[in-house]
Amino acid sequence: MGALTHESLVEYLLEEAYEVAETIEAAGGDAELQSELGDVLLQVVLHARLAEERGAFDLDDVARGLTAKMIRRNPHVFRSDGSLQDTFPATVEEIVLTWDAVKKAENPDRSHVFDGVPAALPALARAQKILDRAERASLATDVGAAAVNVPATEEELGDMLFGIVAGARAAGLDAERALRGALRRFQEGQDGQAPGPPA
Repeated sequence: MGALTHESLVEYLLEEAYEVAETIEAAGGDAELQSELGDVLLQVVLHARLAEERGAFDLDDVARGLTAKMIRRNPHVFRSDGSLQDTFPATVEEIVLTWDAVKKAENPDRSHVFDGVPAALPALARAQKILDRAERASLATDVGAAAVNVPATEEELGDMLFGIVAGARAAGLDAERALRGALRRFQEGQDGQAPGPPA
């Protein structure tokens, strides 16, 4: 095995994260979840160790940065010294507005509502994230909604999506690439009306 690098470890970080998701969704139990979370933590430790060897940062810096970010991004929960606030927002909407405002202040260079949505996300996950951002920015999100009768349960929806992928495959089409294309077209169509990051 060659020298470990951040680049060479990316696939394992993603794989371990997906294994955590699978364990949770398949109700794998606490022992399995603990083990899978340990595997993700190992990836974090490895990346921090590589950075430490370069003199960039170490695991303690990662933990301190996370603590500072959680305090900064959740002023509805924490005071600036990290102690808990005396009262908390009444609604989830208030929490989301506060979170969005803090994130906007942290990243003033982000000029578009979709900036920061990772391009490497699988197309379905990216579609959900983009539609969420568009809705929060009051952009039109009803593209194609009227054309599809969505099933009542996630099980039925899963079967429908699987059938679409199977049909696409049989027709020689790539469902993932097709959805990425639809996302690009949606984003391009929103460029004229996007007011910037959610406020």
